[in-house]
Amino acid sequence: MKKNPVNDILQIGETKLTSRLFLGTGKFASNTLIPEVVNAAGAQVITVALRRVDLDHKEENIVTYIPKHCTLLPNTSGARNAEEAIRIARLARAAGCGNWIKIEVISDNRYLLPDNMETIKATEILAKEGFVVLPYMSPDLMAAKRLVEAGAAAVMPLGAPIGTNRGLKMKELIKILIEEISLPIIVDAGIGRPSEAAEAMEMGAAAVLVNTAVATASDPEAMAEAFGLAVAAGRKAFLAGPGAIQEYANASSPLTGFLDK
Repeated sequence: MKKNPVNDILQIGETKLTSRLFLGTGKFASNTLIPEVVNAAGAQVITVALRRVDLDHKEENIVTYIPKHCTLLPNTSGARNAEEAIRIARLARAAGCGNWIKIEVISDNRYLLPDNMETIKATEILAKEGFVVLPYMSPDLMAAKRLVEAGAAAVMPLGAPIGTNRGLKMKELIKILIEEISLPIIVDAGIGRPSEAAEAMEMGAAAVLVNTAVATASDPEAMAEAFGLAVAAGRKAFLAGPGAIQEYANASSPLTGFLDK
């Protein structure tokens, strides 16, 4: 039996979450928009690149604009291999950003696709050091299984290349991960519309992470609210158990009977 939506909690590490929409903080016209967007979305997990954490300059420090109730998810954006990702993660924790870390290892400058092998290496080392590791990866079942073995707290496959707003181009591969991997599957990158976020949740994704689609919208606050509603609706639909898809028409009311009398 599926969980009651009223008590539906997403647990990652020791943290329990009621919101399944994670938000990124890049590309906003102004950092001052971030708290409004976070509140409109109802988000509880916010990701930020470590290079935007500036403890010496409050106005330039992105962390200043993130509501205190949120869990901070620093990412290793800019890392080209496992060694660089590990270094960034350690710096983030030393800077007071907590022990959550999103591993991003990208050496491909054209499509910005993650390097799964280097990501697995970084995940294994950081998990042993007590980090709650959420690795960003290309959706591949064997790589996802190795991330589980390496100690990941969740697996974050891309929906489409990062920043493209192209939607769930990796849909079939993500479905396989949802079916076969015991950890939460968080769809990250490429989602451009609330309807696509709802679809990911209807598939059984544990959460989605959205940045570009909100930050580049004409009204980021309204778009954040729309994504929050879509994620909640998609999750409720998944828990409700959608009816089977059939090839041929099947009337919802009898077509015969009373007219024969």
